[in-house]
Amino acid sequence: MARVTEARGTQAVTRRLPLPDGYRLTGTFRSLLVVRHDPCGRLADGECWLSARTPEGPASLQLARAGAELTATGHGPGAGWLIDRADAVAGLRDDLSDFPTLAASHPLVARLARTFAGVRLPATGLIFHRLIRAILEQKVTGQEAHRGYRALLRHFGEPAPGPAGLLLPPDPAAIAATPYWAFHPFGIEQRRTQALQRAALVAERLERCADSAEATRRLTAIPGIGPWTAAEVVRATYGDADAVSVGDYHIPNTVAWALAGEPRGTDARMLELLEPFRGHRGRVCDLLEAGGIGAPRFGPRRPIRSFAKF
Repeated sequence: MARVTEARGTQAVTRRLPLPDGYRLTGTFRSLLVVRHDPCGRLADGECWLSARTPEGPASLQLARAGAELTATGHGPGAGWLIDRADAVAGLRDDLSDFPTLAASHPLVARLARTFAGVRLPATGLIFHRLIRAILEQKVTGQEAHRGYRALLRHFGEPAPGPAGLLLPPDPAAIAATPYWAFHPFGIEQRRTQALQRAALVAERLERCADSAEATRRLTAIPGIGPWTAAEVVRATYGDADAVSVGDYHIPNTVAWALAGEPRGTDARMLELLEPFRGHRGRVCDLLEAGGIGAPRFGPRRPIRSFAKF
């Protein structure tokens, strides 16, 4: 049982969490942030920060490791809510008990499972923030998506509680109320903007989803949000280790190459090859990415564009 000490008012709320052997904080937390610079988070020197709009108000969470213990410190009106979920955000609710047996069925997966055994799947419990990033990553390169994400955050973001200098994720109401053409200078075209605004209109209902399955149903009922986007969201929000990003540009080829030596694969072939790992199919895809596994390239890279210049 974690020890919890609290100090209300302007001071922080702190919780100490024991860590399992081999736990890797950086590898676990990295998936929650946009690479290089995320206005809503920071990862440096064994210390992690994340801002959030919780049901109890804005907050920021600091995770700092000291030996076999993780200290979680919350700031702001929603600090108590974040502290209650600190173990989930740190991936400590991730259940890998049956995964080594499944991983043993393929030598590459077994090796990667051992190499990255200390990396866990975090679960933030907050949908809309991750959904913003997933929508912006639809059908564009990561560089384009992350450039748009940072521009969006700079425009809509408000200072987050705490000393880290973070911004809060955008308020869904503000995004819903903004005309679509105002997103164009961020490099976000009308199609993705409208998907984002439709989601913003039902954000409160999305945040009340009880589990990954309900969230997937509600998300894919929104025009402009399909299985790929939903899977990207529920893996980070609920720690759903089985969520596979069907419809991805690279993952079917990566899985086909890694698991069967086939340079190209379809979504159907990918799911067939992942079936022995059911319950952890998304985890296997994450392991292949973490291991730097990729199918041979036969053509030019997708060009980097900027919709802001169109």
